[in-house]
Amino acid sequence: MKLKVFEGEREVAKAAVAEIGPDGHAVAMAEGLARAGVSPDRLTAAAHRVVHGGAGLTATCRVTPEVLRQIEACVPLAPLHNPANLTGIQAVAELSPGLPQYAAFDTAFHATNPRVAVTYALPQAERDRGLRRYGFHGISYAALVRILDGRGQLPERLLACHLGNGCSLAAIVNGRSVATTMGYSPLDGLTMGTRSGAIDGNAVLRLAELHGIERAGRILNRESGLLGLGGHSDLRALHAAGTAEARFALEHFAYWVVRHAGSMVAAMGGLDAVVFTGGIGENDPWMRKEILSGLAYLGVSPDLAANDRNESVLHSATSRVAILLVPADEERQIALEAQAVRAGEGA
Repeated sequence: MKLKVFEGEREVAKAAVAEIGPDGHAVAMAEGLARAGVSPDRLTAAAHRVVHGGAGLTATCRVTPEVLRQIEACVPLAPLHNPANLTGIQAVAELSPGLPQYAAFDTAFHATNPRVAVTYALPQAERDRGLRRYGFHGISYAALVRILDGRGQLPERLLACHLGNGCSLAAIVNGRSVATTMGYSPLDGLTMGTRSGAIDGNAVLRLAELHGIERAGRILNRESGLLGLGGHSDLRALHAAGTAEARFALEHFAYWVVRHAGSMVAAMGGLDAVVFTGGIGENDPWMRKEILSGLAYLGVSPDLAANDRNESVLHSATSRVAILLVPADEERQIALEAQAVRAGEGA
């Protein structure tokens, strides 16, 4: 469990509890706050990242019994994530029953995607079950937009690359998402640490036929991606391994970022800037160079020395496209959005 404490925009404390003991999450929450040197009675509100808000929860909001019901209704859409998010909300309620709580949704930023972009070509009855594209990493993308806009660097057409253990791209036009690579779940799109990324539905059916649904789900989400290709889910380990399999995994990762990037650029009708964030995006110059090399046809030209130094501005003087690096700032984004909702309530 990770927590950060903010006063306005300023981060004042943080802590992490590596393992939740038998006493449960409320005790772990209290331990985390104690490590951070913050008494629960000093808090004015708590805000949570919730992975899936479905079609209904498309903006940060106060947690009410109805909101809890809607988050719970989205459990089938995010069975690995939403139950844990609900546990965190319950832990805060146990620790500090009267504390206002807010939820920010990883799917919300992509609610601006046009209907044609989110609709699967399925019969109406199946679409009515909620089978559609949602997209994720929305809090990260919202933070990117806030930071770039604050710097006066927000372009009209932005290819945003959130590259970490989970990876996605977003096409952002004038600060609004118009397309993204993740779909119904965080499994779709790019090659990831342990997730397969995009895969033919019939291949998924074959895995389920061979192994059963539960085992197939584990293969696709936990045993595939970089781990399945190269034996490691971490790019640092793949770089160090020096095997043919590790090299192929790295090349596979870069290839599919470039290939999916073409789809995002098509959705925007052009490209003005590329921005990298996330653990890989911020810290792996080799991978950024490979991806940018594949985007050269779009007028992307990096300053390789700046790239090697992980600088915030990575484009060369002759590049037709800006190339930027922005550290992920999701926790602050959650706090700011919760504060804005709270201010609207007259708190």
